[in-house]
Amino acid sequence: MEYTFEIVGVSPILYFFEHQQQVVQVPQGRGVEYLGAYKCTLDAFLKSIETIPYKQNWNLEQVIDTVVSFWMRNSDTVQYWKSRFDDAGGKDNLLVARVADVNGLKAEFEALLGNG
Repeated sequence: MEYTFEIVGVSPILYFFEHQQQVVQVPQGRGVEYLGAYKCTLDAFLKSIETIPYKQNWNLEQVIDTVVSFWMRNSDTVQYWKSRFDDAGGKDNLLVARVADVNGLKAEFEALLGNG
């Protein structure tokens, strides 16, 4: 399975929590997970993915490799989101990222476009 990781934005903690509660009501196996971190660090996101492979039957080692690879190849993007997170005040917000298997992400995008 191939995975993808991307930082998608900054969110107030309560909005992120509400979104995650709505996701719990959706049948599992959709192949996309959203992560929240209190710091813009690789370690913070690696810690946040610890439970995902068990819910999705993902290969934890491959997911970790994907996140580390993103972090190493996209330093400008990481710096951009670190700045946005710092601008937002940090303490009441989370930095949000998406990790997905490529097929699950494709299915989510198709569903958003009404093709799924």
